[in-house]
Amino acid sequence: MIITTANEIPGKKVVEILEVVKGNTVRARNIGRDIGAGFKSIIGGEVKTYTDMTTNARDEAFNRMVNQATELGADAIIGMRFMTSMIMQGASEMLAYGTAVKLK
Repeated sequence: MIITTANEIPGKKVVEILEVVKGNTVRARNIGRDIGAGFKSIIGGEVKTYTDMTTNARDEAFNRMVNQATELGADAIIGMRFMTSMIMQGASEMLAYGTAVKLK
């Protein structure tokens, strides 16, 4: 499946727009990560545990979006984007979304 942030795919024609597809996940921090992040904030640098948590959340949301498009029989997802939002103190949502289309 072709997935792009662009609204067009070179050499292909969109013949049908199926629907907006999305995938999301909500992740919460934990005390172990917060303690490590607190130490890291003193000396500076990347907070690897948060980077890993964000990467995993992005991958999960992306895969759920692709699975939804696959179920619809889509050939591609165009206009793909990621978005995050805070759900509550210490928990945030990662959302992946785009437009599932059929190509010719």
